[in-house]
Amino acid sequence: MMVAAGEAARFEQLVLRFDPRSRLLRTWQLPGGVSALVTVLELVRPDGQIVKWIVRRHGEAETKRNPHIAAAEFRLLHGLHSAGLAVPEPFFFDLSCEIFPTPYLVIEYVEGSTQSAPSTLADFVRQIASQLARIHQVSLAQLDLSSLPQDTRGFGAAPPVLDSSLGEERIRAVLESLWPLPQRNETVLLHGDYWPGNLLWKDGQLVAVLDWEDAHLGDPLADVANCRLELLWARGSDAMHRFTECYQAITSVDFTYLPYWDLCAALRPASKIGEWGLDQDTENAMREGHRLFVHQAIESIGRLL
Repeated sequence: MMVAAGEAARFEQLVLRFDPRSRLLRTWQLPGGVSALVTVLELVRPDGQIVKWIVRRHGEAETKRNPHIAAAEFRLLHGLHSAGLAVPEPFFFDLSCEIFPTPYLVIEYVEGSTQSAPSTLADFVRQIASQLARIHQVSLAQLDLSSLPQDTRGFGAAPPVLDSSLGEERIRAVLESLWPLPQRNETVLLHGDYWPGNLLWKDGQLVAVLDWEDAHLGDPLADVANCRLELLWARGSDAMHRFTECYQAITSVDFTYLPYWDLCAALRPASKIGEWGLDQDTENAMREGHRLFVHQAIESIGRLL
């Protein structure tokens, strides 16, 4: 989707600020941005080279939560890219709000799509699990990630109105009864929203993990559980189980409390799933998958107690 003329003028100011020798050719927005507005800039360099940038403008909710979110995401991406992980290279950030009313981040445009995944399920889940394991193996001290928030609990306070359609009250009751958990795993870097929609593929290879604004520190099973539910929805229970087995085989992570983290992941769509604009059949299928996911987790917790 092309951007409005007034917006295009702002992007021309951006290019003039950060790369004054280049000329802006065109801009267009990428669909699907929830926490940030994502725009592609196509530039021509003095030597005729065509380059593309991604401009991520964080939304009001994100900037209210963390006014320095663009700078924090820049530092994180810079460290991860330097460490060789599959993330876009960050170029600039701007907190001044002089060009746009909110902070923004300029990063590398990575060629690929969320639809160009491997044709075989085994290769698909293997690459997803391997990349997540690499993220969790990042040295916290080496990249100085101490400024990231830490979440060892996995779920927050209950909202005023609970989502009875997803059994939120029961889920929260079980989680409260188990907290505090003994810490069985080392605290690691978490992506915070690791699912197929944030993975970019090219010719069957995973080339970039996107959208790091929810990154924090915590138990690796938090990311695993979130991805399990998303894979269940996207590819079915076989994909979920294969991903879990693959990740478990290549790491030393203790899976004892995976059911607890599954329930934390099951809280994420509470009071939101009906607002995702899904057709009725898809929403019904996702609700049924969620019900089975929660039932399985609670049954497994019962065997632990």
